[in-house]
Amino acid sequence: MIPELGALGLAAAGGGAAWAVRGRSSQVLAPSIWHGDRGRRAVALTFDDGPSAGTAEILEALQETGARATFFQCGLNLERYPEWAKAVSAAGHEVGNHTWSHRRLDFASRAVMREELGRTQRLLTEVHGRAPRWFRAPFGVRWIGLGEVQREFGLTGAMWTCMGRDWKLPAGAIVKRVLGAVENGAIVCLHDGRGVTPAPDVGETVAAVRRITRELRDEGWEMVSLSDVV
Repeated sequence: MIPELGALGLAAAGGGAAWAVRGRSSQVLAPSIWHGDRGRRAVALTFDDGPSAGTAEILEALQETGARATFFQCGLNLERYPEWAKAVSAAGHEVGNHTWSHRRLDFASRAVMREELGRTQRLLTEVHGRAPRWFRAPFGVRWIGLGEVQREFGLTGAMWTCMGRDWKLPAGAIVKRVLGAVENGAIVCLHDGRGVTPAPDVGETVAAVRRITRELRDEGWEMVSLSDVV
């Protein structure tokens, strides 16, 4: 029996199949992290779905406070906007894999997952000159076989401690959610794109990031990349 299939079956029998697939701390289908070092006063800011036209404004906001972050980029957006993608690593930020097309991976075959992750990993390596070590599944959805595919490309899954829900909330509400969840080693998930939409409006995210980074700086928090907090 496929190990992941057996584990998912046991989870389903125990009523935990949804947690196995989407639970932030689940290790059932693929190895991942959702929290960093609890002994360090540091927060990892992460951004999904880019690059987009809004990436430049987020980079400016981060630069104002000296914050470092991790950007999970989609291959399709990377192909559209390589210069905006390069600006991220040029500014000293970390880059991660967020699949090619931002599709949900539940019920996806290994071949589909291999294409989604592998195609993106190759382009990320070409554009940034380094192979990413982190992968974030769109919508936080993992599936049978993903662990094998991650290992093939040298990737570890990255979930989150706090989700900003910035794709639908106004800046004030985003700020409240994030600052209310900040703790040592927290991993915060925000977005510098909206899936693979060509010209997304990320204005509320940008406004929120400016406030969040200033408050965290003033309170003495380090804002670091994912690799620096785990």
